[in-house]
Amino acid sequence: MDQNKAKTRAEIADLYGINRKTFYRWLKKAGIVLDKGRINPKDQKLIFERFGDPEDKQQNKKK
Repeated sequence: MDQNKAKTRAEIADLYGINRKTFYRWLKKAGIVLDKGRINPKDQKLIFERFGDPEDKQQNKKK
């Protein structure tokens, strides 16, 4: 996972294996407000700290 480039909300949702709309709900519930457009690496770090490593989430889904 390249955390050094901006990603769309859909790309981050895909990392977690969830729908983009579900990702928006997660953000709203967590109180995370993002600028429009792509999510910069700093905000990605915040998201990953709050929701956990997406790769770990994918591993847990496969079990």
